[in-house]
Amino acid sequence: MIYKFIVSLMVLSHLLWANNALQEAIDKAKPGSKLELPAGIYHGNIVINKPLIIDGKDQNAIIEGDGKGTVVTIGSSRVTLKNLTIRHSGAEHERVDAGISMNKVQQCTVENCKIVDCLFGIDMAQVTRSEINGNYIESKPFALGLRGDGVRLWYSNDNHLSKNHLYKSRDFVVWYSHGNLIEKNRGEYGRYSLHFMYTGKNIVKNNVYKHNSVGIFFMYSQDTVATGNIIENSLGTTGLGIGMKDASNFVLKDNTIIYCARGLFIDRSPYEPDTVNIIEGNRIIYNSEGIHFHSLSLHNKFLDNTFKGNIENVTNDSYNSKVTENLFDGNYWDDYEGFDRNGDGIGDRPYNYYAYADKIWLLNPNVKFFYGSPVISILNFLAKLAPFSEPVLLLSDKHPKMYEGQV
Repeated sequence: MIYKFIVSLMVLSHLLWANNALQEAIDKAKPGSKLELPAGIYHGNIVINKPLIIDGKDQNAIIEGDGKGTVVTIGSSRVTLKNLTIRHSGAEHERVDAGISMNKVQQCTVENCKIVDCLFGIDMAQVTRSEINGNYIESKPFALGLRGDGVRLWYSNDNHLSKNHLYKSRDFVVWYSHGNLIEKNRGEYGRYSLHFMYTGKNIVKNNVYKHNSVGIFFMYSQDTVATGNIIENSLGTTGLGIGMKDASNFVLKDNTIIYCARGLFIDRSPYEPDTVNIIEGNRIIYNSEGIHFHSLSLHNKFLDNTFKGNIENVTNDSYNSKVTENLFDGNYWDDYEGFDRNGDGIGDRPYNYYAYADKIWLLNPNVKFFYGSPVISILNFLAKLAPFSEPVLLLSDKHPKMYEGQV
């Protein structure tokens, strides 16, 4: 039997500032009760060890920590927090001071909460089948590397994380976690918008990431789908849209990567033998580099993508990485120099992309400052017109599309 326990304004009006008012209400509530909190400030660093619903009203019920430790600790399954403002955690990384900490629980919900001035936002360790939806999360006003992660999953499987907005946190990290659906989230002014390590069978779709150092990075992971995401303005020396390192059996489809230092970064991917990564229908546009190959990366399939406005469509920092052993077919290349005499929308001859050994600015970070300038454009033209050495074929697309967006 589920009980409903309503904390009335009359009862709590004189207790809002008392140190243990909310904790006492939690301790006295029967399992399955619902605590409805009126507007006000409630002393934090609370612990919830029973199934319980705590519901604020339009985020006007504020749970405020004392600046040390975690504001809300959830140690029971089937706990729901909704419509709350949670703020002022501690600032110690070694203790993972957070707005909300969840450990060894399942079927919990954090919904429509505002988590601010908290080092870490939501820390999830061994959490399964839980809902993290519609929350706003902002870290403490520290330098980027000293902030905590907005959301952190550790050995946490089969969760749904949707419509959360991370602003000026550090990372959204997913470690050793599988089967999670991460959709319709927004990340701004962080480091890694979304960072996977040792994960599998996750779905990442329809997220928007802007002005971060890195959009999405998949490391030592496999069997994941990323579709419909928008990554914009990942800049700086480490800036990239989507990165894959030792990533196998991935599908990257219908993503837009725009205004990044590097659009796609591919390092030893796929990693597992006899696996293939499918990179299909993406718009890789107006980046400094469209695709950056690092180390040996074979058996990726690039199909029906759009490469437009990139200063360099493809770069390779190691000429022994055999980029030609990846399949490129049916992509649109804005620098294709060919004709379509039969009018079928496909170029009459392959699109061949060469690397010229005399293009030293590609590997020189100091010269890269002049990317896109008239001087570099002239040097690029001269390298193609009269190269000092035999160019190296990076890729060949046998069926290049003549028009952007062509089906």
